Amino acid sequence: MLYYAVVFFVIALIAAVLGFGGIAAGAAGIAKILFVVFIVLAVVTFLLNALRL
Repeated sequence: MLYYAVVFFVIALIAAVLGFGGIAAGAAGIAKILFVVFIVLAVVTFLLNALRL
């Protein structure tokens, strides 16, 4: 999940440098969503792992 967030972030950076504002905004939005999903899943996993001990 984090890998895809980084990939979309890189795509957004490249699109922004080349002047494709719409594509850059879309890719940045997708990267933000994937990063938040990754953080939520990581926290849930850590909490569930801590409760098992």
